[in-house]
Amino acid sequence: MNVELILLALAPVFVLCIGIEAWYWRRRPGMYSLKDTVSNATLALMHQGADKLAWLLVVPFYAWLYDHYRLYTMPGGWLGFLLLFVVQDFLYYVFHRASHRIRWLWAAHVVHHSSERLNLSTAFRQSLMYPVAGMWLFWTPMALIGFTPTQIVGVVLLNLAFQFFVHTQAIPKLGWLEYVLNTPSIHRAHHARNPRYIDRNYAGVLVIWDRMFGSYVPESEAEPCEYGIVDPIHTHNPITLTFHEWRTMARDVVTMPGWRNKAMALFGPPEWRHAWQAAQTSSAPANARGLADAAAAGGLGQLGDVAGVSQDGAAGASRKGL
Repeated sequence: MNVELILLALAPVFVLCIGIEAWYWRRRPGMYSLKDTVSNATLALMHQGADKLAWLLVVPFYAWLYDHYRLYTMPGGWLGFLLLFVVQDFLYYVFHRASHRIRWLWAAHVVHHSSERLNLSTAFRQSLMYPVAGMWLFWTPMALIGFTPTQIVGVVLLNLAFQFFVHTQAIPKLGWLEYVLNTPSIHRAHHARNPRYIDRNYAGVLVIWDRMFGSYVPESEAEPCEYGIVDPIHTHNPITLTFHEWRTMARDVVTMPGWRNKAMALFGPPEWRHAWQAAQTSSAPANARGLADAAAAGGLGQLGDVAGVSQDGAAGASRKGL
């Protein structure tokens, strides 16, 4: 089974579904925007180009791991495919959760969350920086377990293809399926910036991982979803959307004092930056008095960094607010 051919055949289906959904919402201004949709499509093309280049490098690496270090050779047939599907879906959950809790990964993933609309075209809103962020690393355990590179690439693409269909507001809750699968309702909550929904529902296909690891929250009619990131980026420019967080992160690394702060700016939780800035603002008067006293005593050379901040200070900050 050539998965890439299947996905190529699905491409017009995706476009047709977007057209049908846009027609369905034709009397609801704001559900679709031409600029937003064109931006999403452009980001998708950029992402696909970067992915193709990345696979050229990554697939031989998977093959090397498989040939030299695999623990087992997985069976073929439906049993092998079922094992492959479950393992990859769990690894996707790990990747997705890490992408919300590690700023380096969030810098790529924020692109997908930056639109204030949610429709099927939002599924196309991806970042060309995923290979740089290290998404491919999360699939290496499959090669070590004993799945071939072809199987790995195929199941990753199938998982992402399924997720296209959960980016919609046109489908209500789906009864008992909400306990097993990632559904449009579950994914709507994931894309919302309301405090109730932030950093929840990381499922790819199966929602069982969210239920097992405490990250599940149902969509509530009492609190409608508000989409986007807490600090909106008001542009449809695909280049700006792709690199705005990388630029901010690089500036923080350059300007923040101390190696611990620089490391946290790269690999800490995304909200850590807000907590650090708040700590600097609140401690500025005290630090100024300390500097004045030290200068008067001739002790400026003994002063160390005063920029440290604990992660506890981030409790009130948004995890999507960078």
